[in-house]
Amino acid sequence: MATKTIIKPAKSPAAVGPYNHAVRVGDLLFCAGQIPIEPATGDLVQGDVKVQTERVLQNVKAILDDQGLTFAHVVKSTVFLTNLADFGGMNEIYAKYFTNDFPARSTIQVAALPKGANVEIEVIAHF
Repeated sequence: MATKTIIKPAKSPAAVGPYNHAVRVGDLLFCAGQIPIEPATGDLVQGDVKVQTERVLQNVKAILDDQGLTFAHVVKSTVFLTNLADFGGMNEIYAKYFTNDFPARSTIQVAALPKGANVEIEVIAHF
């Protein structure tokens, strides 16, 4: 059985519950869903879905950077939106981070997200 390593990047916002930012098992990194929390303050970033998606992906980047990975290492992402009408705006920002060899992706509308966020993104990366 592969060893489970808990990942808690120093540049990430504090977890808002009993979970870790990421867990590494073998050559896979499972990242918890990230919401638009400003790391320095712990506050939810206000603004439209584009502004919130930018912060979410910066938070994902902090986890990947901590492990020496980039968005090119991501093999699967899941996007949670409180309104699928925001899909285009989210996708516009998402495309700035995932530029080629895109990961598999699911996008799901949900009733609500933690702290009132409009978007949450989780990823699985391969070393």
